[in-house]
Amino acid sequence: MSAIATVRSNKTTILEVLSADPTLILTKVHEKELITDRENRNLRSSNRVNVEEQMIELMDKMINKGEDTCQDFLNLLQTDKDIRSTYPKLQNIHHNKPLPKPVQACSDYDAPSHKRLKQDEQYPLNSQPVGLCLIMNNENFSDGSVRRGSSKDACDLSEVFSWLGFRVLVCRDQTADQMERALKCFASLSSVSQLQEFGLKEWTNNGFTELQHPPPEHGDAFICCILSHGKKGVILGIDWKPLCIQQIPKTFKATDQSALTGKPKVFLIQACQGPDIQKGVISSDLEADDSSLSIPVEADCLVQISTVEDYKSFRHVIDGSWFVQSVCKQLKEGCPRGDDILTILCRVNDEVSKKEGPSSQIGKEKQMSVISRVTLRKTLVLSPHTQLTHQ
Repeated sequence: MSAIATVRSNKTTILEVLSADPTLILTKVHEKELITDRENRNLRSSNRVNVEEQMIELMDKMINKGEDTCQDFLNLLQTDKDIRSTYPKLQNIHHNKPLPKPVQACSDYDAPSHKRLKQDEQYPLNSQPVGLCLIMNNENFSDGSVRRGSSKDACDLSEVFSWLGFRVLVCRDQTADQMERALKCFASLSSVSQLQEFGLKEWTNNGFTELQHPPPEHGDAFICCILSHGKKGVILGIDWKPLCIQQIPKTFKATDQSALTGKPKVFLIQACQGPDIQKGVISSDLEADDSSLSIPVEADCLVQISTVEDYKSFRHVIDGSWFVQSVCKQLKEGCPRGDDILTILCRVNDEVSKKEGPSSQIGKEKQMSVISRVTLRKTLVLSPHTQLTHQ
């Protein structure tokens, strides 16, 4: 039975149980982002006729949001310890859906028919590891300021891309010049000894260690995540000097000698792009729910930035940034289903656009991430290679 069908068939029972104490369930579904900030406010508004009406509207929202949301809602009812103790009768509702099994990146045997692509339409990811994931995490700046919460982003990205079969390398607290030189080193990997200059650490067994053997080599894909302060069109080193964002993918342009020529290169950038704060607007759409032998030298790249030009990018000092946390969440959900990277990152744009600052009202403290450059020639599908050790 589908999750939607399970919710519908047990709707009367769920309504009866939740109506006894609606505050807890509203808090929980909001924390899990099953409802938006606006939906949460509307459901809690004082003009509701009664508690049952609140719960009916909540249930309808879960059903209208689709199978995945209903599945997450049922998982919440069954696994959250506060809900289990407050609503023990909900344990009588049974819905067992197996977790998706990890699949090999080169296999699409079990993929849905509409997601099976011709061999020449999808980037082949057959190497082991799939490729390198470089994370540049600028946390401690020369003036003594600290980008608190950035280490959470770096750890979560490391875990997710390791799960997706990448060898994950991290360098911290680089000046603009060091960042530029590190990127050039990774573009060529012509001199592995030069990499030691950047204090590289490697993600192994859920933590950072010294660089392991064998030396890093490019596989079938490259991921680069840069976490720092920024201004319009640039990322800042810890010395507050700029590195042009447009120059970053150009460093990896195709050449006859490059091991990454013809292979996908994805750049994810978490940095402010200006001093302004975006204003939210009321939207009626959201009110109810909130084959040549040669290729161009700059082909096969994708760049996504946490915010559009001129605006700030928000980061929680403990939980990490809106953008990076959404990237990790959407990769965890979409990759086991066989979704391609563009589809997943569009979901990131949508999720980030719905977030609001903790003290915001309508019209204040919003953010819009942007896919600023796409020269991918094929579909890029990343697949789990290991089990996530924690969620």
